[in-house]
Parts: sequence; structure tokens; C-alpha cells
Amino acid sequence: MDGMDKLAMLSAASEHETGEAGCRYGKKRPDGIILTHAVMPNGRTTTLLKSLLTSVCENDCRYCPMRAGRDVRRATFQPEDFAQLAVDLDRAGLIQGVFLSSGVAGGGMRTQDRLIDTAAILRRKMGYSGYIHLKIMPGSEYDQVLASMKLADRVSINLEAPNARRLPALAPVKNFELDLMAPIRMINRIRQEQSPAGAWKNRWPSACTQFVVGGAEETDRELLQASQNLHLKHNLLRIYFSALTPHPGTPLADHAPIPKKREQRLYQADYLIRDYGFSQEEIETDADGLLPLEIDPKKLWAERHLRHAPVELNTAGKETLLRIPGIGPIGAQAIIAARRTRTIRDESALRKIGIRAERTRPYILLNGRQPIRQMRFAFAS
Repeated sequence: MDGMDKLAMLSAASEHETGEAGCRYGKKRPDGIILTHAVMPNGRTTTLLKSLLTSVCENDCRYCPMRAGRDVRRATFQPEDFAQLAVDLDRAGLIQGVFLSSGVAGGGMRTQDRLIDTAAILRRKMGYSGYIHLKIMPGSEYDQVLASMKLADRVSINLEAPNARRLPALAPVKNFELDLMAPIRMINRIRQEQSPAGAWKNRWPSACTQFVVGGAEETDRELLQASQNLHLKHNLLRIYFSALTPHPGTPLADHAPIPKKREQRLYQADYLIRDYGFSQEEIETDADGLLPLEIDPKKLWAERHLRHAPVELNTAGKETLLRIPGIGPIGAQAIIAARRTRTIRDESALRKIGIRAERTRPYILLNGRQPIRQMRFAFAS
């Protein structure tokens, strides 16, 4: 198997690795390689080579198509060979970044060494200055996490489940605290205790994690409790939710697919915790601990708390403004800036500063009055 054949196989095998906003697969190239179009942490859209270093894996994660013992074709790159192909694709103008993960072969620490070697060859030997997202393998040690953070723009380790009780249903050989949470704590500790001088671009990389949604019969309440802990205690900026996709030949092959709407609601609820000042206790779930699929969690909260007590936009603080559907951090700041020079009296003033008035209308007052919905009439000719 030549290098391009390996890359075609290993880029396809990385399909279920989530770690950039808005990742979506484009068309497969004639050479079989799949390139990923993604929205980066800074909002820029770019094209990534997303690949495994090896699809050989000794772990038996029950949802994973690359799990140990499954009869599938495998491939492995040597660090130098992968780095050269990545640089060739970059020079051809086909990619602007690399997202590198791996199956676990020879233990998490040995696999992490190979990932570090690959990134070091790209950066130090080949002078690669593009984006690198580097996976942290379960069980990685402190020095390996530090070395990875010095080479990458982003690092991530997949928690998969929200807690130790749920993890065995997805990954029976992994230890939640020792293999998964420990590296997350190391990332935060390094940020707090060490200077980023000498790291790539003299700053520490962003960090994220991923949950597999639905495969461990976990509740959304458990996932949100975990996400709040990760944001507040471990300074994790981004959390990804990946709805379980059952694969033939795995123990979860017959599991009912998880609705994408559940994934969407979890993202919305997580943003409320991260960016809008909500606690997970304020986000409503049903008797089974699941988010309602038919309504987004912010609107549900507003229906219960603001429908009969609308907010005066001309006096409300930023924290209160952020609780109104249709108003995000940028919109809240725009309202505060606008009312310094004038009273906001009608919806046209809101539209001028980028607020979607139809979403805010049921929950606000403008100069003491609730906006009147403008009815549309159809006239017969």
C-alpha cells in the first residue's frame, strides 16, 4: 500500500473524530483522500487533512469501527512519511491544517510519542507553519501533554462518557479518572503554572473534548453536569457532542440511532452554560433527564420565566439581556451601547443594531411597553 492509499484509508477512518466547529466532509478526491472543511477556533473557515496515524487499535470501545478484534483492513504511517504527505498537500494549496489522531497501538504513551514525533517533524524539520490539532491519547503522561501543547494550535482528549459510571458501556478498558480526566487536569495545570514562551506562537493551544451521545444510556442532565465542570473547573473552552452512529460488527450495531436533534439541543444548552451565564441546574430537562427536542432550552427557560415578566431593554443589565431569546453576547453589548445615546422605543431600532425582533418580542419591554406584533393581511384582488 503506497502513501496515498494509506492516507485515503486513514482519512476516512477519522470521520468520527470531532474537534472543530462546523466540520463537514467534502467530496472524496479522485485519489481517495477526504479533506475536511471546518470552522476554526478564530471563526476562519479552512480545509484540514484529518487523519489517523494508525487504524490499528488495542482498545475495544464498543461503538468504534476501528475497535480491537474487528475484521477490517488496517494501515499505519511512520511519522516522517505522514509529515511529508501533509507538507506536500499544503504546498499544493489543498490544505491549511492538520488534525492528527490515532488508534492506540502499543499503549497510550507509545502512541502519544509517535503523535508528538510527527508534529515535531512537521514543525521543526519541515518548517510547517499551518494549523495542527493534536490528539492526546488516554493515559498520556505530563511531559507528553506538555510536549504536545508546545507543538499544536489545539489539543483534545475524548472523554466519551460524562462520568466513570457510564464509561464502561462505551470503553470498558479505559479508566475515566486515570486515563481521561488526568490529561485534562494536566492541560489546565500547564496553562496555569508554566509560561508559554517556547510554545508554538508563544501561546498555549486551545483544548476541547468530545462526548459520544446516547451509547451509554446517559442522560442529558449528566452530560451538562460534566460540561459545566469542564468549563468552570478545568477551563475547557469547547465541548463536542457526537450522536451515536451504530456501526456493523460492533457491540452497539443494533442500538437505535440517536436523533441529531438531541445533539443540537446539547450544543445549545452547553453554550448557555459557557457563554450566557446559565447554570446546568437552570436548564430544564424532562422526567428522564433529557432535553425536550421540540424547543430550544433558552426559549423554554424564557417561556417559563419571562413570558409573564418581560424585561425592559433600556435598563436591564448584560446578564439579564443574555437570557432573552434572540440576544447573544454581541447583541447584548450592542443594546447597551445604543441606549447610552438614545431610548430604544421600537423594533426598528433593534433591527438597526442587528437584533431579530420577532424572537425577542414576547419577552421584552421597550420604554415600558411590550412591542405589538404587526399582523400581515392578505387582500383579494
